[in-house]
Amino acid sequence: MPSTTTCGRLRRPAAVIGAALLAASVAACGSADGSTAATPSASATVSASASAGVLGVRDPWVKAADKGMTAAFGTLVNDGDADVTITGAATEVSPMELHEMAMKDGRMVMRPKQGGIVVKAHSRATLEPGGDHLMLMNVSKPVRAGDELSFTLTFADGRTQTFAAVAKPFTGAQESYAPGHGESPMPEMIPAS
Repeated sequence: MPSTTTCGRLRRPAAVIGAALLAASVAACGSADGSTAATPSASATVSASASAGVLGVRDPWVKAADKGMTAAFGTLVNDGDADVTITGAATEVSPMELHEMAMKDGRMVMRPKQGGIVVKAHSRATLEPGGDHLMLMNVSKPVRAGDELSFTLTFADGRTQTFAAVAKPFTGAQESYAPGHGESPMPEMIPAS
């Protein structure tokens, strides 16, 4: 009989500790507003809070570059009831443009995205190499792997939102963002008209 009492005493604290650990792990994964806590690693997910309101930015990253052009990528998440249009982007290390890849005269070209980047209500838009992206036109200093850059998006309604992205090396499709640089399957850039 004494062993049952001892065993009963041990089970209750173990259950309480287990419940506390479970609650702590759930709290670490998210918050009441649905945002994810940011971590300082390169694979971190950064999300806008519901109060900041505009978009969630998932897995943001920048292609490392010593000079010239480079780009920022990630997944834009619109949990709202209305479409959202990004009309501009800014960072301290370079002037920026919103770009897309599109067919022109039978070939793929990179060009400014007219009308901005639209993220439909309750959907996602992916910024990726070979697709829509945030173009850094002329970096003023090298962007090295591991550097964290701050970006500000501007929306059609005048709101802004800032997010951070970590630079990483990317050889991918061997694309080059500067016209005439390297042998690249990514075509030339068509300037804004």
